[in-house]
Parts: sequence; C-alpha cells; structure tokens
Amino acid sequence: MRDFEQIIEELIKRQSVSFIGSVDECGFPNLKAMLPPRKRVGLKEFWFTTNTSSCRVTQYHINPKACVYFCDLQSFSGIQLIGTMEVLEDTLTKELIWREHDTMYYPRGITDPDYCVLKFSAHKGRYYEKFTSKEFPII
Repeated sequence: MRDFEQIIEELIKRQSVSFIGSVDECGFPNLKAMLPPRKRVGLKEFWFTTNTSSCRVTQYHINPKACVYFCDLQSFSGIQLIGTMEVLEDTLTKELIWREHDTMYYPRGITDPDYCVLKFSAHKGRYYEKFTSKEFPII
C-alpha cells in the first residue's frame, strides 16, 4: 500500500490546479478549479483558502459532502477523494495557511471578513491510471 500512496502523493504534489466539488440546493454536483491546497496531511486532510462570500461556502454550510480531484494530463491519471468540507473562520486557522501575497485576494489581511479556510477531510478515494480504477479507504 505504501508504494500506491507514494504514487498518489507525487501526483498531487505535481499539480498546479485542484478541483473541489460541492452539492447545490437542488442536489446537483458543482465543480470548481482551485489553487493547490495550502496545507495537507497525507491523503486525509486538505486546506484551501477561499472567499467567504462564494457560493461554494454557502453550499458547504448547508451540505458538507464534498470531493477533491487532482489529475495529471500527461499521464491521464487522476485521484478523486470523497469526504466532507468544513468552513473555518477562526483566526488561528486563517493564520496557519495565510501567505503574504494573499492580500491581493483579501486586502484587509487575515482579519478580512471575506477570507476563510476550507478544510476537506477524505473518507475514501478512487485512483485512475492506464484504463484501471482502484477504490480505497482513507484511514
């Protein structure tokens, strides 16, 4: 399993774009491209920055079911992780993943009311490569 996890970890590290999914008020899936996660704990936790005013934040408040997807276009391989998304607005969490250049998105800094953190917790995954898929639990 360790080699398999390392392959997935490397795929994620190489990507400059990640995709997050949410469920809208009518039960339909919504997908959005994002910058790579700011913080990651293996395949279990992924932390992103976003605007508090975004529709995605509203959707996660109503329904925390979510997915995160990373793909490598050259090898046509990808990893989908299924789990839940939390919207975090406490100062400690916001400071944890803040970067100096974030002021271009959040001009008032860490205390900007339109700045929040999305914390994704994965429960299971599905890896695709070479016409084969493999599902696995996240422990």
